[in-house]
Amino acid sequence: MTSPTSAASGVAVPRLEVRGLRSDLAGPFDFMLSSGSALAVTGPSGAGKSVLLRMIADLDPNTGEALLDGVLRSVIPAPAWRARVVYSAAEPGWWHERVGDHFVRSPAVLLDRLGLRSSILDQPVRLCSTGERQRLALLRALERDPAVLLLDEPTSSLDADSVTAVEALLRERREAGMALLVVTHDLAQAARLGERHMRLELGRLNPA
Repeated sequence: MTSPTSAASGVAVPRLEVRGLRSDLAGPFDFMLSSGSALAVTGPSGAGKSVLLRMIADLDPNTGEALLDGVLRSVIPAPAWRARVVYSAAEPGWWHERVGDHFVRSPAVLLDRLGLRSSILDQPVRLCSTGERQRLALLRALERDPAVLLLDEPTSSLDADSVTAVEALLRERREAGMALLVVTHDLAQAARLGERHMRLELGRLNPA
């Protein structure tokens, strides 16, 4: 899937564009992601990586602007923006006791691909391991069919086989047009997932 094009110029419009995005903690940030592309961001703890993702999702106070397919975030209702630009936190929240109640449709096929048993949908979230919750949170985010997926340390608690399965699923979604921005401390993962790799340090993004 290709990015939409401007009728006036015929030039491809970025799937996500960030212009001068900043807060008191980090920025300003300026970059673009095309449809199907990926940017991996690494950097030391406390540099502002999670803040960057939360600002793009409009969950933390920020100035500047972000655009989805050429449309300004400021003219899109916040729930509509977050339905298309989906943020998955390193420690995601759970608001129902039962795992399955967090899904509109059963993710049975994808559960198996990520090494999760189907019966986990009937299990209380509190009985899931950290690694199980990470994979379930990813499936919950993907269920929304995001145009842009913002992932914060999505595989930090997973074994090697699970990491491989998660990365394969993300590559498939990218091939279907999803843009990916992933924060990771794993430099090898940044190389595998990111067409581009940038390092965030002292609140600023630079090529890695």
